[in-house]
Amino acid sequence: MAPAWGQAPSRADAPRGLTEIPDAELGAMRGRYTVGNDAVLWFGVTMISTWQTQSGQTLQGQLNVGFDFSQGKPSVSFLPSVSITAADAPLSTPQGQRSVDTAGLDNVSGLVQGVQVAGDGNAARNLTTLTVRDGEAPTAAGLEAGSAHAGASAAGMSASAGFDGNAANVMLQVDGHGIARQWIRPGSLGQSVALTSDGQAVSNQLHMELVRQSLPASAALDQGVAQAISLTRGLGGI
Repeated sequence: MAPAWGQAPSRADAPRGLTEIPDAELGAMRGRYTVGNDAVLWFGVTMISTWQTQSGQTLQGQLNVGFDFSQGKPSVSFLPSVSITAADAPLSTPQGQRSVDTAGLDNVSGLVQGVQVAGDGNAARNLTTLTVRDGEAPTAAGLEAGSAHAGASAAGMSASAGFDGNAANVMLQVDGHGIARQWIRPGSLGQSVALTSDGQAVSNQLHMELVRQSLPASAALDQGVAQAISLTRGLGGI
């Protein structure tokens, strides 16, 4: 007896495959959302600038800014610090007329990093890092109102770090040798080194940390399922 074969599927039963999504439906899409308690607990920024001159002087400025959301109502903490260590040797005198222009960086939005050097034997570095983790918000070291700024100066050198409610800044300056800056202001986050001398070593470091609330295992599973379902939206025929 010849084997019996099933009836071939009709065209109506065949898989529909992918279909083009109309422009009207695409225009109604506003992103994808998942269900889960993954709120941001903490966002912190640490800016550290260091400068060592050819003569041995050392300047440092640091500013820690923290935004704590763990109690529902956001709270801001800030901790500025600066230091200048003068060497026995006097500050060297720049040779010749040298200049750089950093004014254009003030008009740039987004993340900005700039290095301008008019000299020999210099070392300049800008470093930015972002760490995202789950856990608990760190304990913030808040300061009283009016203590949002720290500054120091000595023999043609100055260091400052502060938060004025609208912008956070760290700045090191050596007269005739250059300037190093870091800032966070509306629409711009940046680092800049401008040198007009020889043998200077300057470093800008900006570290950002975002802490999210940890999810229990069951909530993490629910979130993963919800995300998988949401990702199927936008596929034709589903």
